[in-house]
Amino acid sequence: MSIMKNFWQKLNKPIVVIAPMADVTDVAFRTMFAKYGKPDVMWTEFVSADGLVMAPDNNPDETGLSSKQKLLKDLEFTDAERPIVAQLFGSNVERMEKATRLCQELGFDGIDINMGCPDRSIERQGSGAAMIKNPESARAIIRAAKKGAPNLPISVKTRLGYNQDQLEEWLPELLSENPAVVTIHARTRKEMSKVPARWERIKRAVEIRDEYQKGQPATSTCHVDLPRRQQTLIFGNGDVIDLEDAQKKIDETGCDGVMIGRGIFGNPWRFNRGVNRGDISIEDRLRVMVEHTKLFEKLLPHKSFNIMKKHYKAYLSGVASAKTGVDGFGGAKELRMRLMEAKDGEEVEKIVVEFIGNS
Repeated sequence: MSIMKNFWQKLNKPIVVIAPMADVTDVAFRTMFAKYGKPDVMWTEFVSADGLVMAPDNNPDETGLSSKQKLLKDLEFTDAERPIVAQLFGSNVERMEKATRLCQELGFDGIDINMGCPDRSIERQGSGAAMIKNPESARAIIRAAKKGAPNLPISVKTRLGYNQDQLEEWLPELLSENPAVVTIHARTRKEMSKVPARWERIKRAVEIRDEYQKGQPATSTCHVDLPRRQQTLIFGNGDVIDLEDAQKKIDETGCDGVMIGRGIFGNPWRFNRGVNRGDISIEDRLRVMVEHTKLFEKLLPHKSFNIMKKHYKAYLSGVASAKTGVDGFGGAKELRMRLMEAKDGEEVEKIVVEFIGNS
């Protein structure tokens, strides 16, 4: 059972959440954060609405799972992760409606629609960042999601624009469908992550939202009707380092919350205000890394073990003082090289135990 129809309105502000990332924020990763430093809200990896509806549920491969069962694995979660939001992408209204109905049945607390992913294969489907170029389709998808999951809050994650900053035109289109939250990555699709995030535009997004709430056009070109509605929360995303940086950006922009992405790698303590990651011993860091590895194998046996390896460098980095060198700590480089050659969790644990013993 999900928590409530719109849990967002019950959370204390400011709200700090975990960013959805493909092959990163899986159930093993989120379980580690739920244990060591839980954010206010969890997000799944993004999942194809089309796939959930159309993927075959027969002919399992060597993993013993069908294509549909693998997608459902991406939507597995535990109660310890609540509140948790399922992120979907898709441009077909009928399939989005069916997919969100499924997510409601699975017990999610909310659903988020990805309208910012720059991946070309996603955009060719009319999804992700391509939605910015088709506001009418974007609005229809939000309506379909609401129809499919009437008991869940629907949110949107997007960008400032596609080839250029279109915030003044794009955001009111989204607000006209009254989503519970709009998270804005403070760059355009064209910019990717090649330029610094422009947080002054998050401040402008808050102003646009406030103007909308008052029933005032955000710009003279805005063509949508702007009645008074329940307030849509505005979250900012991009280049957030830690909780202190998140609070600074919240204070500067007036946004309701912040989404932290790249800053969470190798740091399940990130959202724990009582823990300074730099104070965690090397041994404890490695112990948690092994715990994460074993959990990955247990919960996601159908996924390539190489996916887990992308976390090792992050777990090993940023530990040391200046006298231990840029590798993070003495021997970190050699340890990382050995871990990248490991074939499974048992071998990773053996390497770590040996390293700790020799240290």
